This record gives sequence, structure tokens and C-alpha cells, in this order.
Amino acid sequence: MSTKKKPQDLRSYRWFGTTDMRSFGHRSRTLQMGYAHEEFMGKPVIGIINTWSDVNPCHTHLRDRADAVKRGVWAAGGFPVEIPVMSVSEQYQKPTTMLYRNFLAMETEESIRSHPLDGVVLLGGCDKSTPALVMGATSAGLPFIFVPAGPMLRGNWAGKVLGSGADVWKYWAEKEAGNITEAQWNDMENGIARSYGTCMVMGTAATMMSHAEVLGLTLPGASAIPAADASHPRMAAMAGRRVVQMVWDDLTPDQILTRKSFENALILHMAVAGSTNAIIHLIAMAGRAGVPLTPDDFDAFSRKVPVIANLRPSGDFLMEDFFYAGGLPALLKQLKGLLHTDAMTVSGEPLGRMIELAQVYNDDVIRPLDRPVSTANGLAVLRGNLAPGGCVIKPSAAEPRLLRHTGPALAFETYDDMMKAVNDESLDVTADHVMVLKNSGPVGGPGMPEWGMLPIPKKLLKQGVRDMLRVSDARMSGTSYGACVLHVAPESYVRGPLAAVQTGDLISVDVEARSISVNLTEAEIAQRIAAWTPPDRDYPRGYGKMSAAHIRQADLGCDFDFLEGTAKIPEPEIH
Repeated sequence: MSTKKKPQDLRSYRWFGTTDMRSFGHRSRTLQMGYAHEEFMGKPVIGIINTWSDVNPCHTHLRDRADAVKRGVWAAGGFPVEIPVMSVSEQYQKPTTMLYRNFLAMETEESIRSHPLDGVVLLGGCDKSTPALVMGATSAGLPFIFVPAGPMLRGNWAGKVLGSGADVWKYWAEKEAGNITEAQWNDMENGIARSYGTCMVMGTAATMMSHAEVLGLTLPGASAIPAADASHPRMAAMAGRRVVQMVWDDLTPDQILTRKSFENALILHMAVAGSTNAIIHLIAMAGRAGVPLTPDDFDAFSRKVPVIANLRPSGDFLMEDFFYAGGLPALLKQLKGLLHTDAMTVSGEPLGRMIELAQVYNDDVIRPLDRPVSTANGLAVLRGNLAPGGCVIKPSAAEPRLLRHTGPALAFETYDDMMKAVNDESLDVTADHVMVLKNSGPVGGPGMPEWGMLPIPKKLLKQGVRDMLRVSDARMSGTSYGACVLHVAPESYVRGPLAAVQTGDLISVDVEARSISVNLTEAEIAQRIAAWTPPDRDYPRGYGKMSAAHIRQADLGCDFDFLEGTAKIPEPEIH
């Protein structure tokens, strides 16, 4: 097979192939690790960027998957080296993993650039790890392939199939309403997460892994393989083999991540009613690739594409069912007439070739376009005097009565204030109120925590209320649902209009008209903001201080201003 590169053209040749003293040191230290010259000299060096951690159950298996990748790299004639990076564990890392997405992106980029690598395999999947790894690797510019961690197995409790995240919110509300017992709740704890892997609903993890596939960054079908399935390590080994050929062919990310590929991601996003978090991540990923993308692009595509993936939290099934039904290639085949099928993929073939043989095995899980799960938009971007930079709602996951609604605000300055109030059964609240949470954005959170699915007040839960309009500058978990208006930009902490809202102000939302407003004049908003003092969020030092100084607002993708752009950083000098 003809290739574009010869051994002396490899980037790693600068470290290992020359005859100076520094290369002598590089070679001798590789020998020190027990490798022979013939195992690494003249071969593509493949970095395996691994987000495995003992405190990330989504990635528990990635230590083993790294070994599978190595197996594939060796088989294809490459030299694999594993490089650990931050795991951004959604379950444990506080105050929020979103605070550290850009940290991981920086660590990924610098790990790739500073080491003698020719190509890269990225191991991740838990919510922020996918965009962070892709952002960093895109900026580094070397050939790379993404290995998704994959969803965990279906949950089970009392004969019921459970979805992690989505059913937590559902049954917590029932417990608070007194409809299930503490003992039942505790028993559920044993069955809701039964294997390693990411959440098995179409939450942020599954959404972003699906985006990685439709963008052309994974092997075909990789994103939906259950983490515990034997197909998963086989896929990892295949990725190891494939990336070696990508190096020889010089198949770099700029040839894959184009406007066409990102438009394919927008189409896919609407068809699966993906997580609202993806709007932030895709904008940031596109920015690293030099592709302009805005919230308005999401809104435009949401009007064109119905929801055809019958997956929780907007549908009935789980990711394991989706895999058995044909996975992402089958869904993309249903969307073929809408997609740019000529978009390139890491396979070296266009997307259309990758889905030619795909089949739908269960058309209730993966619906045809003429029999959608929902005609409601998978995502809508609202604007108005409360959110001049826009905000986001997932209409397909909200009660229809709330998609056009006006009600009095119930406003909270802090999360603690809100939680104290919702647990007070004497709270003056009705189902028509609009709950408002401030100071939970990129700077004010800090890090824009997943607080946006504000809990229904206990008083209303006991009355049977299960959804109400909620507005914040926070995000919400992709496993969540409800009439939650999120990502209000600019955020309240930087004195956006949301800061002016007080309890009793009338807030109006009209999803069809894409509008959101508060019944205040511009002068009243300005006057209130001038008299308002945000809570103290100032870090005295460290990463938090850097983040607050440089993070962009939600509508711009929350990347750091100094990480944006596509200007190439020079190769490191070797002396």
C-alpha cells in the first residue's frame, strides 16, 4: 500500500532517528524500559491518551482497553506509549467537571505536542472527557482516533428497567412525594448501575460519544457498543491498528473536522434529542477546528430534523437497546438524505460508505423519519431581554403546557437558598411559578454546574406536579428532563439581565416564537443590576482564578480565550 510518509518523515524521527547526543539519550532511555531497537526505531509512535481513574466508574475498564489498543498498534507495526491525563469524573469531581474540561483539553494538547508522538488514540467517554480530548487533539493536529468508553448495561430494580440519571430524578421525586419508601429507594441503589461504562441513556456522555462518531472520529458503530460487551475491546484493538495507517497516510484532523462534519453532528443531535450540554461542547470543538458554529445553527437544524431515536430521557429505551437495534450507523442510514455523506472519517472513507451496510433491527428504537418519536424540537434557542446572548431548552423533554407560559418568578441568589426553600412545605409557590436560579454560570458557579434541573418544591410534588418552568444560567445533566431553560447568556454573575430578576416579576417563555422575557424595561433592569452585588467567587490563586479570568460565556462554548483559534504552535525544540 502506498503511503504519504516514510520512516524518516515521522515526527518521532526527530527524537529517535538522528545521530546527535540527544537522540542517543532518547534511544538509551527507551532501551532502559526494556524495549529493543527494532521495536521502536522507524515505527510510528502512538500515544494512548488514557482517562482511566479509580474514581471514575465510567472509565474503570479503560486500563484494559489501553492494553487492547496496544495490541492493535503492535500488530500494525507501531510503537504504543500510554500517557495518563486527568479523568474528569462526573460522579465525584467537585464543584463540577465542567470547570476542568478546559484543563483536560490543555493537558491533552500539551501531552501530544511535547512527546515524540506521530499519532494518538484517545480513551474517554464520561461527559466532559470526549469534548476535552477532541479539543486538545484537534489543536495538536496529529492524526488521532477516539475510542468511546461505551454505555454501561441496563439497570434493573423490582422487575423494572432503569436508566442511570434519568430514573434517579424520576424516582427521587416519587420518594419526596411519598409514593415510594426509603427501603425501595435504597434497594434501587443496588441495581441502577450494574457495570462499568457511562450512563446508558441519551445523556451527555452518549450524546458526545455519538457526536464523535458522526464527526468521523471513531470507527463505525463504536459509540454505542456497551462497555461490558466483548465487541468493545475488539473495537479498541481495531482503533490501534487503524491509527498506525492514519499516520502513514497523514490523515490529520483538519481533513475530517469540516463544516460538513459539524452539520452532520447537528442533524444527529436533533434526531437523538441529545443533551443540551452538547451545544456548548460542539461550539468549543468546532472553534478548535476553525469552523464557525453558533447556537443559532443548533436552532436552525432543530426545525428541520424530528426526533427518531426512542431513547430516554425523551423516549422509552436505553443505549443497550440502541446498540442491538443497529446503533448509530443504522440511525444515520435513516438520516442519509439529510447528511453530508461525503464527509471524511478516520476510516479513510467518507461517511456514506460507512453506513452503506447498516440495518435497523428494531424500528421502535430507531424510527423512520415518517414515524418520529416526537415532532417537538430536540433543542430550541430562546432570546429576549432576559437572555440577549440566548439560552437553551429541550422541548421534547418538557410538558407541552409549559412551552408557552407566563408566570411569576421565584428567584434565588444561591443554590443553598433554593434547596432550603424547595424543602419548605410552607413555601408560597404554585405550579405556575417560574423558578429562577442565579450565579450558576461559567464564572458564577464556578464552572457552570449541572444545577439547571431545579427540584420541584416538595409542596408541589405532593400535589402531583412533576414539571414546572425553571430558568438559570447553569447547565443540567443530559440525563435530566423537564421544562428547564438553561445557559442564560450573559450569566448573572457578570451582570447579565438574569441578575435583575426578583421574586414576583412576570417571566414569559414562548418556545415556538423562540422568545424569553421578563416584564421589566431596559432602564429597570439596568437600575436593579447597578444596585446588585454578586456573591464572592474570587479564587485567591490557582486554576480557578485562571478559569474565571479567561472562560468565555456559554453561547461561545466556554473555551478559554487564549485557547481559541487555529494558529499553529511551533514544534518543540530538541536540544
